[in-house]
Amino acid sequence: MHKTTLEQWGLLDQVVRLGSFAKAAEATSRSQSSVSYNLGLLQSRLGVELLRQVGRRAELTPAGQVLLTQVRPLLSAFDYVEARAQSMRSGIRSRLDLVVDSIFPRALLFSVLRQFQQRHPYTQVNLTEVLENHVDINTDADVMILSRRQDITGRGEWLMNIDFVAVAHRDHPLHQVTPFPGEDALSRYPQVRIAELDGAQDTHQISATEFWTFSTFEAAIEAVLYQVGYGWLPQERIAGHLAAGILKILPLPHGVKRATPLHLIVKKDLTPPDQVVQTLTALFKQATSGPEC
Repeated sequence: MHKTTLEQWGLLDQVVRLGSFAKAAEATSRSQSSVSYNLGLLQSRLGVELLRQVGRRAELTPAGQVLLTQVRPLLSAFDYVEARAQSMRSGIRSRLDLVVDSIFPRALLFSVLRQFQQRHPYTQVNLTEVLENHVDINTDADVMILSRRQDITGRGEWLMNIDFVAVAHRDHPLHQVTPFPGEDALSRYPQVRIAELDGAQDTHQISATEFWTFSTFEAAIEAVLYQVGYGWLPQERIAGHLAAGILKILPLPHGVKRATPLHLIVKKDLTPPDQVVQTLTALFKQATSGPEC
C-alpha cells in the first residue's frame, strides 16, 4: 500500500499555490486544522520536510519542490479522469466517428478539429480519411463529409465545392507549344489520376493514351511535379506550387476547372443530433462559409 494519498498531495499543491493553510482550507471546503493534519501526516510518512513558513507564507523546501514537481502531472491526470467521468454522467459522448473525403482541405479540417477539442476536450474523435470510390465507406460513422450521396439519405446537405484544375509542370512539353495545340495534344502524354476518383476527373473525358493511377493525392501531385504526366488536381492542395510557378494551368479551351461538391452527412440514427455532433457540424459549416470556400 502507498504511504501517501493524492488527496494529501493535492492539499500541498493548494497550500503552495495559494500561499497559506487558511486559503487552501477555504478553497477545498475544509477546516484549517484538517489541512494542517493531512500535510503533517504526509511529511511524517515520507520522513521529509516539504513545507516551511517564510513570514506569513508557506513555501516549499528544496525537497518539496522536487517531489511536488513529480506529483503534479499525476494530479492533473487524476483531475482529467474525474472531469471526463463527470462529462459521461452528464451524457456527453466519449467518442465521435468522423469520415472525411480526402479532397477536403486539410487546413480547414484541422482548424475545425482544434476548435472542437477546445469545446469538447473529453470527446475523442476517430477520424478516417478516405478516397471515396477506392475504399468501402463506413456509413455508420456519426458525421461524414463525402462527395457522393448514393445510399446515404435523409440528413445530408451541401457543404462546399472543391475545385480541380488541369495542370502540368512548367517545363512539361504541353507548356512548350504556343498557342496551345488543342485537347488532342493531351492524348500524347499520360494523365495522372487519383485512385479511380470519379467526379472532377471523369467529368472531362480525354482520349488519353494511358492513365497513371496513384492511391493518394500527395503521390499524384508529386507525379505531376516530376513530369510523369498532367492531371486535374485539387486547386487548394497545389496553391503553393501554382503561386511559385512550378505548376501551370493548362490553357484548355474548356474544362480547365471542375467543381466537385462535398456534402455534410449526419448518421441517420442521431435524431436529433446530440450536442457534440451539433458542435462539430456547426464548426464545419462555419469554416466553409467564407468567400474563399
